[in-house]
Amino acid sequence: MEKPFAVPVAAPERPRLNAMDTDAEIFTPPLQKGARVVVGMSGGVDSSVAAFLLKEQGYEVVGVTMKVWPQDCISRAEDKCCGPQAIADARSVAHALGIPHYVVDEGENFERAVIDYFTAEYQAGRTPNPCVMCNEKVKFGNLWGKAKSIGADFIATGHYAIMERVRNSDGSTRAVLRKGRDPRKDQSYFLFSLRQPQLLRALLPLGAMEKTEIRAIARKLGLKVAEKEDSQEICFVPGNDYKAFLKSHMGAGEFHPGGIFDKGGRRLAEHEGIEMFTIGQRKGLPGGSPKPVYVIDIDPATSSVIVGDAEDLITEEFTMDHCTWHRHEEGHSDASEPFEVTVKIRYAHPGAAATVFPGENGEARVRLHVPARAVTPGQAAVCYRGDEVLGGGWITRQKVAERKPVLAEPEGDLETLTGLGAGCGAKR
Repeated sequence: MEKPFAVPVAAPERPRLNAMDTDAEIFTPPLQKGARVVVGMSGGVDSSVAAFLLKEQGYEVVGVTMKVWPQDCISRAEDKCCGPQAIADARSVAHALGIPHYVVDEGENFERAVIDYFTAEYQAGRTPNPCVMCNEKVKFGNLWGKAKSIGADFIATGHYAIMERVRNSDGSTRAVLRKGRDPRKDQSYFLFSLRQPQLLRALLPLGAMEKTEIRAIARKLGLKVAEKEDSQEICFVPGNDYKAFLKSHMGAGEFHPGGIFDKGGRRLAEHEGIEMFTIGQRKGLPGGSPKPVYVIDIDPATSSVIVGDAEDLITEEFTMDHCTWHRHEEGHSDASEPFEVTVKIRYAHPGAAATVFPGENGEARVRLHVPARAVTPGQAAVCYRGDEVLGGGWITRQKVAERKPVLAEPEGDLETLTGLGAGCGAKR
């Protein structure tokens, strides 16, 4: 039977290999007849079309939807990723595509790997990024174990990113993660922490496509999710109100109350817990200052919140830990040498030129060529060379710039700049 339309599977023309990779080649492993791929189906249009494209390419596709919500949260999970409606939508799409569909209970693992991490980061005075953690620990982590149990060779999602396999001169294979073609939808930032084995078994069929193409395919297939809106919030935080979520999820004794101080050490007010604050925050702070004040630091050791001017948020250098690096140049194996990157300090950040100084025990120091605002401990700093993801880490501390330059980054709500409210585009 003739296919209804051509399926785009290749990225547009663009330079691929770095100049130093002269002995490397990009290759596509030959598709073994009947190779089985588990597609994480969230009930959204992206993962639905991803499943269709892979089936068209000849894979044996199995749809899997994770159930991550405990029974007592069902009411607020109704329209969320991995909630009851999402499961129903995914099942409907799988039926329309003629593929099997399973629901796997990841509730305990999600609670431990994502929600417990989320609350612990706020208790430590940091602003978490749960979408990165979910991808590493759940979607491409624990779910892979379930996929292997049914004989899967690959795992796939509807992320907007490109994954290439490169064969080195010594015959070894490595994965190269790149930005998706659509800059408005690129989600490579959220995948930086995946290890090489995770990337090598991943299929990302949407990376070379734009959102308009995805919806057009879904409409042509008659899928009811074709017009489903993208999620712009954290899937387990209703209304993106993380403070309300923490209050409902944590006991009263788990909060860390203390004082609000100016940068000179003067006590201005009391607060009910450092968990209620994030770098760059302006709301909920004591008034009386002739200029707006912002949270510029959080000290978990003393449960102190430090406030200052907007200029105090300008940072020229920061450190990060738990780094994951994919960079590799033939003949250049010294991983301790500094290297130049474009770094994104949050998902919505346009990226800034920087020098990375690798350290020991998975740590690194990053020096920004032009200081930036609201570099926030707990957020991911992801390093690129062109469209290639070199790796990154988790921001630990920042060094305030001695000189206050004119910033290239547009002015905006500093609390929004921390990235918590941006969501992760998780409804795929």
